[in-house]
Amino acid sequence: MDKTRIKIFSGSANHSLAEEIADYIGIPLGEAEVGRFSDGEIQIGIQESVRGENVFLIQPLCDPINEHIMELLILIDALKRASARSVNAVIPYYAYARQDRKTRARDPITAKLLADLITAAGASRVVAMDLHAGQIQGFFNIPFDHLTAVPIIANYLKQKKIRGEGVVVSPDLGGVTRARELANRLGWPIAVIDKKRPAPNQAEVMNVIGEVKNRVTILIDDIIDTAGTIVLGGEALKEEGALEVYACCSHPVFSGPAIKRLKDAAIEEVIYTNSIPVNEELPVEKFHVLSVAPLIGEAIMRINEERSVSALFD
Repeated sequence: MDKTRIKIFSGSANHSLAEEIADYIGIPLGEAEVGRFSDGEIQIGIQESVRGENVFLIQPLCDPINEHIMELLILIDALKRASARSVNAVIPYYAYARQDRKTRARDPITAKLLADLITAAGASRVVAMDLHAGQIQGFFNIPFDHLTAVPIIANYLKQKKIRGEGVVVSPDLGGVTRARELANRLGWPIAVIDKKRPAPNQAEVMNVIGEVKNRVTILIDDIIDTAGTIVLGGEALKEEGALEVYACCSHPVFSGPAIKRLKDAAIEEVIYTNSIPVNEELPVEKFHVLSVAPLIGEAIMRINEERSVSALFD
């Protein structure tokens, strides 16, 4: 691999993940400064030449979301104007993904707006992981590589050697595809929780579809935000006779009361990735983080070498 053609830069959202990715590839992290003027405007400084290089910019769009979006856009613009051969936006967590369609009159489609902004800023390609809605890929008119953390989660669960019969549970109808993929890798059946959402960040469990009695259950979702869905789902599974409940997600948003809810919930373990940094100290006996740096690093090398990215998930 011609590593001289790759440069990795990072915004302020998850610098440690960017360093892990650069270490995996075997190159130093690019030197860039992200600062603020006294009035709050973002100041970007690229400290080394990127002329003719394939640049990969690591920036999950986590809290504070709008600050990190502006950082991403300005960094793309700076690298493009510095004559980078390509500017590849690596966005492990894509913000506004839950606003992907109009559900009421006069709703915006903010996920599409964000796609337009990233494209207009000059990105050559986008790499994202476990989008809340897969159709967001179609909002872009530039190449888009969609990664998934499901194989990483599956490998971890296999290493745990969970005893007894298991079942993978989708916390809602929209996550069935993700649950089926994990179930196929584990060789387990799936179940689905039928729920309704009376308001944003509020969930109400209706019933469990599938056999979970006397089984170890694995709840998997793309995002754990306020943890209401996962906690209610865990309670429903216990009421249906599940022996143990594990909760997995790709993106640990953990907003509002989420961490307290998860600590108090009847959940054996919460498994998540480092796509988003979690700033609070969490009890290691209940929370386990998995690194996506090898996955993203391998995808970057394959993109640079013009090899298949989808082969990573065969």
